[in-house]
Amino acid sequence: MPRKPKRACQQPGCPNLTDGLYCEQHQREANARYNKYERDPESNKRYGRKWKRIRDRYIKAHPLCEECKKHGKLVPAEEVHHILPLSRGGSNATDNLMSLCKSCHSSITVRDGDRWGR
Repeated sequence: MPRKPKRACQQPGCPNLTDGLYCEQHQREANARYNKYERDPESNKRYGRKWKRIRDRYIKAHPLCEECKKHGKLVPAEEVHHILPLSRGGSNATDNLMSLCKSCHSSITVRDGDRWGR
């Protein structure tokens, strides 16, 4: 399947091309800004080394996007999503997790209003 052409990084003055909004360097900076200024400081404590181990274990057991799989598509999972967010009383239990591709994770996050859809 043909891929979309790369586009310029959204960081002013950056000459790099990317598939997303920012090149790798500027994406890290954008994530750091988000974590520092927009994200609840308590959530930074919840997503430490322990979460990374849980996430890696879950994605190894569920390598395909669960949302795409419902629609008959086989897409590799890249993210692990909390069905009930930790900020609303959710847990890291297996029944509260689902593996998703970036596209599905973004659409669910916007739909729930967790990051971009405030």
